[in-house]
Amino acid sequence: MSSPVAPDANASHAEPVTKTPLRHAFNSKSISAGVVAALFGCTGPALVIINAAEAGGLTNGQTVAWLFAVYVLGGLISLFMALRYRQPICGAYTIPGAAILVGSLSVIPFSEAIGAFIISGLLVLILGVTGLIGRLMRWLPMPIVMAMIAGALIRFATGAVDSVVTAPIIAGAAALSFFLVTRFAKSVPPVLVAGVVGLVLAFAMGQLQPADVNIGFVMPAFTLPSFSLDAFLAITIPLTALVIGAENAQATGVLITEGYRPPVNAMTVISGIGGMLAGLLGGHNANIAGPMTAICSSEQAGEDRNLRYGAALVNGALFALFGLFAGLAVPFILAFPKALIVVIAGLAMLGVLLGALQQAFQKGGYCQIGAFIALAVAMSQFSFMGISSPFWALLFGVLVSGLLGEIKR
Repeated sequence: MSSPVAPDANASHAEPVTKTPLRHAFNSKSISAGVVAALFGCTGPALVIINAAEAGGLTNGQTVAWLFAVYVLGGLISLFMALRYRQPICGAYTIPGAAILVGSLSVIPFSEAIGAFIISGLLVLILGVTGLIGRLMRWLPMPIVMAMIAGALIRFATGAVDSVVTAPIIAGAAALSFFLVTRFAKSVPPVLVAGVVGLVLAFAMGQLQPADVNIGFVMPAFTLPSFSLDAFLAITIPLTALVIGAENAQATGVLITEGYRPPVNAMTVISGIGGMLAGLLGGHNANIAGPMTAICSSEQAGEDRNLRYGAALVNGALFALFGLFAGLAVPFILAFPKALIVVIAGLAMLGVLLGALQQAFQKGGYCQIGAFIALAVAMSQFSFMGISSPFWALLFGVLVSGLLGEIKR
């Protein structure tokens, strides 16, 4: 496992990791990891957006516009960042952000929500352009960051266990095949084999049925923005904190865990631009995504970390296609058994989880109590002011380490 390295805050001058020809980045492992990341992002999270749209009373056209905005722009972010920096940096949107909108859109008009989305993107853009996020990431103690990553991603591991319990044949066979291939056929992508085995069993058991969702193949209907203080407080502030303190921080942490030097400021700038454009198109944001980046940067995407950006390219292309044909694709994507998607995503993140835990709690390390606090908070369901636990994990971890005098400069 690679040792942690400092993020590259001076993102505008960051060099790509490698000049290896692009075609070398596409191999069986990078392609399978990219497909797994896309399946994860296009299943449950899409349903969260549909639920939020239904809560707000949106038309099918507005719902399709929302999906189009976040998936197409998220895919383009993946393609741009992977090609520019030759790192497996993935774009998508904040899933917790979509979840909080289920409640917000029941009381805030959608036009005002659109305005709040745009302002959130603008704030993120300012933080990236000014370099404040890069300086903050250099200041944050790395053990606390790594502990937050482990705590935020551990739910994928526990979710995999729960999936095996609820669907022992499909999820259990997928997990067993993953470990058998890892042990006896190292040249074969284990996540790919696990997915194929699970899908074959699901088909044989009649569990691949298109979902019944109220969304048709209609043209996107765009909404003119309006602005209000209520929407700013209820939507803009939580979304901005989630993009910076959860998604970008997670992605940065997992990239560091895998030995990359992530361009922090550029990741923030592109998240700001994506947030503003997504808002104009009717979506809540498009930014760097933590879970998809974790899958595409893991060892499951290939032994050579300089070629793992191919997984992000595959993920980005599939995301963009899903957004373009959201009205047709949603029912069929949601037909995949949830237990299978969850177990494969959890298995794909094993390496990232192990690396984060090792780096957070290495023998003789500093900020150990603060790191443990960050781990515990990130693992919890704690939420305050609409902001989920990863942000508070960083804050509380730093506060405790500062109080105990653990932070050393």
